[in-house]
Amino acid sequence: MFRRAMLSTALLFVLPLAACGEGDAGKAAEATGGELNLYTARHYDADELLYRLFEQQTGVKVNRVDGNPDQLIARMRTEGANSPADVFVAADAGALWRAQNAGLLQPVTSPALAAAIPANLRDPEGHWFGLARRARIVAYDTARVRPEEVDTYEEIASLRFRGKLCVRSSDSVYNLSLVGALIEAWGPQKAGVWVRGVVANMARPPEGGDRDQIRAVGAGVCEIALTNSYYYIGLASGEDAGDRAVTGRVRLAFPSLDGQGAHVNVSGGGVARHAPNRDNAVRFLEFLATPEAQRIIAAANNEFTAANGVANPPPVDAYDDFTAHPMSVTAYGRRQAEAQTLMTAAGWR
Repeated sequence: MFRRAMLSTALLFVLPLAACGEGDAGKAAEATGGELNLYTARHYDADELLYRLFEQQTGVKVNRVDGNPDQLIARMRTEGANSPADVFVAADAGALWRAQNAGLLQPVTSPALAAAIPANLRDPEGHWFGLARRARIVAYDTARVRPEEVDTYEEIASLRFRGKLCVRSSDSVYNLSLVGALIEAWGPQKAGVWVRGVVANMARPPEGGDRDQIRAVGAGVCEIALTNSYYYIGLASGEDAGDRAVTGRVRLAFPSLDGQGAHVNVSGGGVARHAPNRDNAVRFLEFLATPEAQRIIAAANNEFTAANGVANPPPVDAYDDFTAHPMSVTAYGRRQAEAQTLMTAAGWR
């Protein structure tokens, strides 16, 4: 019921824009039309709403290819200059950087995107643009942990939480990006000490996804867990009564990195290097940065908006009173190999 309610909320944003009717939609198709081949590593209900709205507004047919980022990158490499991909979308800045580093994305100059998306949430040369934000933060047991005990990232790896931390595996791109951000901020020596502290603090070997870590805190397996914000918000507003009960006992803390705010990552996209429908690809990214599309993403997938001046709708707005670290998200990909080396050396499996 709760998920259906959130999608219905998102549709409230769709319907006024799509109310032109079939006749006007046909005119839009005649005026623009064509198609868009989307290679996406995002698999969320909200995205279907976005594709339908884009098709209604432009007449451009969206052809979707799903996969994880590495699968899609490998496919685009194999296809080479004959690749039909127009847009590559991923749920992490590190994955977007990997596609760029592989030479699979082309730079785009778009005044609309430059105006909408803050500079620290996009590649400076326009290879990709962040289109939704998520914070990697801490879920904590309110009965055993005080908020001030988890208000910095250093504290997660402190002696206070020896054997009391739940976290997913080191190959999680979200963890790689967080450690990459710490290397960027602190240098590899201090970041390495932090990583070793995290391993020492694990209440159990890494297993499952972020939702599992939150549930483990609720079950008393651990006192704190690293999680992306939207997983927690989804449990708190979802259909499962047990999960909602867990989030009544487990709360979110937004630790600060060097006093500048919480670590924030992005979902985003870029135009493929050999895009056969380049104009439609740019139009699609510009559409995703519009206030209407931003609100749909936030309402239906519990992510924070990325575009300047676009307020977060419910239920996300209840969690957006935090400071986001201003670090450029491009650092996460550049530091990813170093992050993996530190995590492997520390025994974070």
